[in-house]
Order: sequence, then C-alpha cells, then structure tokens
Amino acid sequence: MWQQQIIETNRGMFEVFVAGEGEPLCVTHLYSEFNEKGNLFANQFVATHRVYLVNLRGCGQSTDDTAIASYSMVDSVRDLEAIREALGLAKWAFAGHSTGGMLALVYAIQASSSLSFIVAGGLCASNDYMKNPASIYCKDNLHNARLREILAMLANPASTAEERQAGSKEWSLMSLYEASSYDKLISRPNSGKTVSKRLDYFSYEELPTFDVRQQLRDVTIPAFIYGGKYDAQCPYEYAVEAAALLGNATLTTFSRSNHFPFVEEEQAFEQFVEKMIQQKVKNR
Repeated sequence: MWQQQIIETNRGMFEVFVAGEGEPLCVTHLYSEFNEKGNLFANQFVATHRVYLVNLRGCGQSTDDTAIASYSMVDSVRDLEAIREALGLAKWAFAGHSTGGMLALVYAIQASSSLSFIVAGGLCASNDYMKNPASIYCKDNLHNARLREILAMLANPASTAEERQAGSKEWSLMSLYEASSYDKLISRPNSGKTVSKRLDYFSYEELPTFDVRQQLRDVTIPAFIYGGKYDAQCPYEYAVEAAALLGNATLTTFSRSNHFPFVEEEQAFEQFVEKMIQQKVKNR
C-alpha cells in the first residue's frame, strides 16, 4: 500500500501518497482522486523513483479552497510547486497520463526549472481532439452520445454504486484495444475516481481555449512522450504532434494499445520506463 502524507503548504494542505525509493517523481491526473491503493500508471515508476501521487485541490483530503486558487492547470502547477517546496525538493520529475499528460505540458511551460524531466502520454497539446471524429469526445464519434450519458450519470450524486460501476466499465471498454484487457485493468489495486467538479471546470472553463502548442517550442527539458496507436480518447497523432513541438523529446509508440498502454502492453511500457532511465543516466 502507498503511504499517506498530509503536506502543509503556503497554498493549503494537500494529500499525497508515497511509494518507492530513488529520485523524486510526481504523478497526478487533472480530475482524479487517489487513495492508499495507488494507481496503475503511477505504479510503473515505483521501482526506480520515490513517487509522490498527489490529490490536487478539491480531491480527497486536499484543500478545496477556491477563494485563493481555481482548478485550472496553471493553478494546479502552482499547487504542485508549493508541495515540492514544502517537501524540500530542489527538483522532481513529473509523469502524467491523459489530462495528467496535458498538465505535464503546462508544468514544463510554467516551471521547467523545477523539473528534471516529464513523462506524458494519451494527450493533446490543444483542444483539437474534441473536433476529431476518431475521439470519443467528439460529437461526431459513434460513441459520443452514450459517453455523454455516462458522464452525466457519474456527475449525478443520486447515481447508485452499481450504475457508476457499470458506466465506468463501459467508458473503459471504449478506451481499450482489446476488451480482454479490462480484467487486467480491474484486477489490481488501483484508485483514481473521477472528481466531477474538476472535470466540469476543465470541460467548460479551460478546454474551450486550451492550446499550448506555441509555448511548447520553448521547452528544452527532456520529455518522454508516448501514445497508443489506437487511442480513442486523444488520438495518436496528437502525441506525435507534441513530441515534434518539444525541443528535447522522444516519442514511443505502443502499436497494440488504445488509451492505456501501461495496462494493455504492460511489459513494453516497463521497457519504455527502463529505456527512459538509461537515457537519463547517459545524458548526465
């Protein structure tokens, strides 16, 4: 199990779960809440790093004071910086998947001097994926109407546990290359439930104007970008685009994955992390 820490910062109290030993690495997702079970994505880095799995503002036992800061990506970076400073860390790495990957890009733009490197995948550097019929978030995608029903149900406090579980499963199956991977997805300790108020902020306040492509050209820290070839949330082409825009990026492609290569191609993802570490050591 991951060990809980409550970190007092100048921006409020934040709940963090810690596992592993080695150089520090932060993991979070823009609108997910974690607990002592950890997270399947974060688990990939525990063998090589001391991993800090962060509940952002409004998640878990972290502060929900929105009088001093919003749920935006920029404010989330400022909160993460406050946590890093409170921990006494000069630098740490940051790894994020999906909107966590988008947050990684914003973090690299806003505070690259605090980062040793970023790992980011399942992402897009703009809101273009919302207009791409290959994405389940596009209104022209065949699954979009049903997905919107599921998201509305998850946001409804009156939804039963059974309804939420069934809806989450259906959402996951839309994002898997092979349905058989679902059993692997749910068979291991994991956390990361959707926090609707943060999802709503992202969807309605931030996403309509989200586009960091131009700023990425000025980012020079190492960036390890990855994408599933059949990603139905943020299509693979956007991982290619982000890697091309960053000045010091490598791109890894998972050819038999949809949105969750760390589950669907677990061994290949472990090799990706190993190669990442080797490259970091070589470049010191």
